[in-house]
Amino acid sequence: MATEAAGMTMATPPIGLVHHTKKVIYPGPASHHQKLEFARNNAANFLSLANLLMGLCSILCNLNGYWHWACWLLLVGFMLDLADGAVARQLNTCSALGAKLDDFADFTSFGLATALLLHTNGTMDALLVVVYVMAVFTRLCFYASGIPFMYRGLPCPYASAILSCASLLTGRHLLVLRAIAVIMVLFMIDQGIYPHDKILESQAWKKIVFAGGVFMMLCSFTPLACLYHLVWSMSYILFPEALWSFKV
Repeated sequence: MATEAAGMTMATPPIGLVHHTKKVIYPGPASHHQKLEFARNNAANFLSLANLLMGLCSILCNLNGYWHWACWLLLVGFMLDLADGAVARQLNTCSALGAKLDDFADFTSFGLATALLLHTNGTMDALLVVVYVMAVFTRLCFYASGIPFMYRGLPCPYASAILSCASLLTGRHLLVLRAIAVIMVLFMIDQGIYPHDKILESQAWKKIVFAGGVFMMLCSFTPLACLYHLVWSMSYILFPEALWSFKV
């Protein structure tokens, strides 16, 4: 009887162990607080994913002949990229995963999708596309300045914004776009120093500039909105320290 009882004991797991296993395999529904915490911890990642989505949609639009929408989607990605870093820092949720996700989104939107705006008609066009993509890749992977609040080489979102605006304002004039692309490549691979564009964490007028860009994008996709973003991006390139150095 004792042996049989022992066998039955071994065959039937303890109730406490079963209960614990079920809790692990079938966790209960997350509480409202847990959902809010998850959203808070991943808010910046959601913005990076949205930027990545804009880049992928831009590629699809370009391949199907909707180049106007391809340009506007890149400008939306430009705004999202400016916001994700600020959100991560404000919520204190910066992470290695977030940084990798941001770089991958930037490469997709401001490298691959932007390069497709140059339109490949021949060997030289294809070569320019490859050079542009490699310049963005080099800028993202190897250009760490080592100086607080500073970038080495022009940040690729600004190069993308200028190319997108130029494409819209000139009706996709390929000669103009190719010339601008070459200039942007030189700026990106240059060793010049540019300030961190912490627009949402700096002076009030910079926040107004960002809010103005969002307002124009929400109201209408017009040449005025395009010109606004072009002047904004050009001012960062021409007057990086005088206007855009990071100040709280």
